[in-house]
Amino acid sequence: MIAQIFAVAIFIAMFIFIVTEIVERHVVSLVCAVLTLVLVLGVGLHSMEAVIETINIQSIFKPGFWYAAGEQGEAGSGINWETIVFIFGMMVMVEGMARVGFFRWLCMRIARLVRYKVTAIFVTFMFLSTILAMFIDSITVILFLAAVTIELSRLLKFNPVPMILSEIFCANLGGSATMCGDPPNIIIGTSLGYSFGDFLGNTGMMAAIAFVAVIPYFYFIFRKELGAGSSEEVDDAVLPTPESAIRDKQGFIISSMIFGCAVVLLVTHAQTGLTVSAIGALVAVLTLAAAGKNALELLKKVDYKTILFFVGLFVVIGGLEQTGVLERIAGFIGGISGGNGMLMTAIIIWLSAAASAFVDNIPFAATMIPIIKSLSAAYGVDLSVLAWTLAMGTDIGGSATPIGASANVVGIATASREGYIIKWGLYCRKMVPATLMVVLISMLVIYVRYL
Repeated sequence: MIAQIFAVAIFIAMFIFIVTEIVERHVVSLVCAVLTLVLVLGVGLHSMEAVIETINIQSIFKPGFWYAAGEQGEAGSGINWETIVFIFGMMVMVEGMARVGFFRWLCMRIARLVRYKVTAIFVTFMFLSTILAMFIDSITVILFLAAVTIELSRLLKFNPVPMILSEIFCANLGGSATMCGDPPNIIIGTSLGYSFGDFLGNTGMMAAIAFVAVIPYFYFIFRKELGAGSSEEVDDAVLPTPESAIRDKQGFIISSMIFGCAVVLLVTHAQTGLTVSAIGALVAVLTLAAAGKNALELLKKVDYKTILFFVGLFVVIGGLEQTGVLERIAGFIGGISGGNGMLMTAIIIWLSAAASAFVDNIPFAATMIPIIKSLSAAYGVDLSVLAWTLAMGTDIGGSATPIGASANVVGIATASREGYIIKWGLYCRKMVPATLMVVLISMLVIYVRYL
């Protein structure tokens, strides 16, 4: 009992500090991780075995960590090193692509293809944001899209805020479509043994249906601002060429090939047997080798704070799992739903969406994974259905408020630096209806397809 009290108190304290941002979140999670190891697993459970299971370093040395021979193994409790290695590898690859100017080149190329028509840029950048976020961290996607959008807005004389808001939403939507698109999906996939193809065929389909719905929505609410943009034929000569964005031609070609290789490996990893951790390590090695003398610079730019945040978070969640707290929560949800799959799904997707609108969706998703496993085992509801429900709720719910997802914060900050202030009221008026619409669409698709 004392171990459960410690585990819950540490978890609540961690969430409060993360939400209030009094201390950087990686510091909070690491301190709480140490407290979990000492107070929960040491003092409370008196179990060195639980400590070893939670740190889980031994998993890295198992063959299944790198090669699953056609079957994705389930991760145990504690630190999910597969997620850590994969995220690190993708961060290195993205930094390599940014260094050579890949993202800015892509944005400028597409703008030129649609002949700099404001409405066409609006729609194509939404599509681009969705597609890129399926494979690349949404923060990176928004960082470059927002910057190019503002640059184009000054040249073409339109308000960039509608485009930035729609790009933010589509980045979060695209992230929900694949296993590597959003951190909660990476955690869900590696923890429950789902492949890239599993996500694409399930959450990907929901995201595709939702994307078709959000295009007319955003066009309708922003049609006046879009119509106010320059409608005159633009002289390409006065605009920067896409090629001017490329800083290193040879590096650009190599980075594009590595990105293509990563996409192919992720799509086929269920067939090849390569785990996402192996793919992440491979693309990191290739990127660093291609960078040559710039390799150390790339390593310095990796977001180590986020990686440390994940490590600490997994330890805290492991403490809740080891003490049986999460099983009790699962029992409570099961009791409310009466074991009814449809009601259980509704609770999970709307609870996930509501929570993710105000708190970091990464710890929420990590907390919910053992809970949905317990619900599936206790009430016979298909675990995959609960997994897709959790993924869509956490990924989409974050779009509702300016603080709900990292991409939102980055997009608003980028606009603010250039003099375009996006206030809470404006943001929520435009984004909350879209969020509610997509969550509802996802729930209905789950009902029709699975239940």
